[in-house]
Amino acid sequence: MSKRLRSSEVCADCSGPDPSWASVNRGTFICDECCGVHRSLGRHVSQVRHLKHAPWPPTLLQMVETLYNNGANSIWEHSLLDPASVMSGRRKANPQDKVHPNKAEFIRAKYQMLAFVHRLPCRDDDSVTAKDLSKQLHSSVRTGNLETCLRLLSLGAQANFFHPEKGNTPLHVASKAGQILQAELLAVYGADPGTQDSSGKTPVDYARQGGHHELAERLVEIQYELTDRLAFYLCGRKPDHKNGQHFIIPQMADSSLDLSELAKAAKKKLQSLSNHLFEELAMDVYDEVDRRETDAVWLATQNHSTLVTETTVVPFLPVNPEYSSTRNQGRQKLARFNAHEFATLVIDILSDAKRRQQGSPLSGSKDNVELILKTISNQHSVESQDNDQPDYDSVASDEDTDLEATASKANRQKLLGKDAN
Repeated sequence: MSKRLRSSEVCADCSGPDPSWASVNRGTFICDECCGVHRSLGRHVSQVRHLKHAPWPPTLLQMVETLYNNGANSIWEHSLLDPASVMSGRRKANPQDKVHPNKAEFIRAKYQMLAFVHRLPCRDDDSVTAKDLSKQLHSSVRTGNLETCLRLLSLGAQANFFHPEKGNTPLHVASKAGQILQAELLAVYGADPGTQDSSGKTPVDYARQGGHHELAERLVEIQYELTDRLAFYLCGRKPDHKNGQHFIIPQMADSSLDLSELAKAAKKKLQSLSNHLFEELAMDVYDEVDRRETDAVWLATQNHSTLVTETTVVPFLPVNPEYSSTRNQGRQKLARFNAHEFATLVIDILSDAKRRQQGSPLSGSKDNVELILKTISNQHSVESQDNDQPDYDSVASDEDTDLEATASKANRQKLLGKDAN
């Protein structure tokens, strides 16, 4: 993917020239300095991606560009546009401000606290407000007005809202209308392409019936985004969904070695997780992949004549307040895994995701994910003294794809030189 920024484009947070990053879920372009703050907030606040050196699905990039060009930033800075804000001394950051504390405090207030977003009149029942907003979203996605839908989402509309009278979700409506950019926006906010309406049809079904073939193919990609991203992280390739291949499972180069008992126990615990807990673990590993890949791009694109300080480093996944403390602790432990350990975990998740989709029986165990990560961690410390045996069972590759134990050593070159599409 190649993108040429226009000279008129400026950072949404400090108005600095030539922004090279995007906040995908906020619909804004941001500069390197402001991006460093965004990264420290976590993906639940801001999903950052480099405009030139990261893989972009074309319609996802088009969605972000459309939002940026149509003033999406005014959604996040609504109250700052009021002349009264100037009188009260409230202002946005500027390029000359220091990153810490000036830019950092402004960005946290803007995106984490939503301090400048337009507020609706208070009601006794917030769920009624969210329901009303979601119904408005349900109607709006049939049009091409992306910024209206982003505004509704910013106020609390639910992307996966199931309309009780219509019997479907906003993504069903957007798919039937062929609104591919609306579908991208809804997906970024968590809409599920696999959700069935009251007739048992999915958004993919409606896109195909309407002859919106590009949209239908993109919805399938979105449906497999998590496993696609994990596979691409390891081997730089994605499955061929058009031909019915939905999984690529790389193979460890040293897969012929015997497994330790701890490795077998870790794998067994992972396989016995309930679907809900397995999905949580897979999502957390996805976030860790994103952190590692974004860090690789970040380091490769910085001006190394300037010292990269600790304030620009994101050493582990930031805390998500919507998750339990146990889950947040487990997420942070993922950063301790070296390339080999993390690769084996990713492969095991890919293998088990495929098994679960094919309907293999589960034991229904309620084992905690934290216990699994603890077992894996203990396993690493033991195996470091035991000839470095592999962490998990070897997995037969869907294709003849070998993976070096240090697979991530080429991640930076892959990210800077390859397009995922």
